[in-house]
Amino acid sequence: MFLLGRAVDTLLLLWQAAIEGPNAWTGAHPRYLQFANIWDGRWYQIIAQVGYPRVLQFDATGHVTQNQWAFLPVYPYVVKGVMALTGMSWEASAVLVTVLCGWGATLLFYKLMRARLRPSTAMYATVLFQLAPVAALFQVAYAEAMFTLLLTAILYLWVKRRFWWMLPLIVIAAFTRPGEVALALALGLWVVWRLWRAWRGTEPMRMPELVASASATIVALVSGLAWPLIAARVTGYPNAYTETELSWRVSYTGWEPLVPFTPWIQGAKWWFTLWLHTPAWVGYVALGALVGLGVLFLLVPPARRLGVELRLWLLSYGLYVLAVFFPQSSTFRILLPLFPALGVVAAPRSRWYRAGMVAVFLAAQICWLLLAWTIGDYDWSPP
Repeated sequence: MFLLGRAVDTLLLLWQAAIEGPNAWTGAHPRYLQFANIWDGRWYQIIAQVGYPRVLQFDATGHVTQNQWAFLPVYPYVVKGVMALTGMSWEASAVLVTVLCGWGATLLFYKLMRARLRPSTAMYATVLFQLAPVAALFQVAYAEAMFTLLLTAILYLWVKRRFWWMLPLIVIAAFTRPGEVALALALGLWVVWRLWRAWRGTEPMRMPELVASASATIVALVSGLAWPLIAARVTGYPNAYTETELSWRVSYTGWEPLVPFTPWIQGAKWWFTLWLHTPAWVGYVALGALVGLGVLFLLVPPARRLGVELRLWLLSYGLYVLAVFFPQSSTFRILLPLFPALGVVAAPRSRWYRAGMVAVFLAAQICWLLLAWTIGDYDWSPP
């Protein structure tokens, strides 16, 4: 399934490279490795070459400009290590690391689905995993494949209740891609749920399990908060990380402080009033409907088959995205860690449904690549 997905994405990326014109990263009609290393791939390459800035740059209004602190260090430094070992270029090493991580993530995803679902459903979920709208991230110079590998391993160990084995993976994942605080929330909610069940006499909770799960929660929380503190320490600027992240949304919202759960409200107003020319309340209603559908999704019978752990992860990561991200083109990539939801999408057994979902996923993948990966005349939709 992994090879099938990579063959599809290779053809799509080669097609788009063939129609790509000159841009800020490459000349017209770039080769595959060049085309796979644009956008965030260049930021990771800068990190591998020069590291992180100790002195931040500010714009005319006194706010931090875009810089490397928005990108975490594990992926670029692993690629740098592969370069040193093999002598290959950054472009080739980055794609190699991503492909290997994507391969491992696919194997672990199947094992994760197999732990809760029947074999045919788990396999079909794996097909969707490889043909998902953003599946090209498994073969370009982005950290998503590495984070997905780590996250699938963490979720699988959590399902098996092997908390001590999770700890090193939790720490590494925290420095691979943002989102670790969502894992801390999910684990914390699970500990509360287990204590409640033990109190009711439904399922006893022994002290070793409590200590191990609480330890995993604390490690996830501390690791998830570490990078902003490191950025502040190195640069001497308390809001170095937060303002760096906000610098990517300034063209949408202007400079505004990050207030949790306001970005999607701002986004609902921005997209519906400026782009769709409707009253703001239409956007707010649409946002409320989206949140409501997300909650209902977690309550349907196929979702219950995923188990409490995976549903808590979906809930916690969904809350995290609502709390901190402004909805725009990169949101599709940001939603990749919700991949356990594919176990629910894969539940119907109708052949027509399954063939139809494959077609829908392929069409969505083409749309995402055309919208976000290709550059065009104006850079307004980064992946």
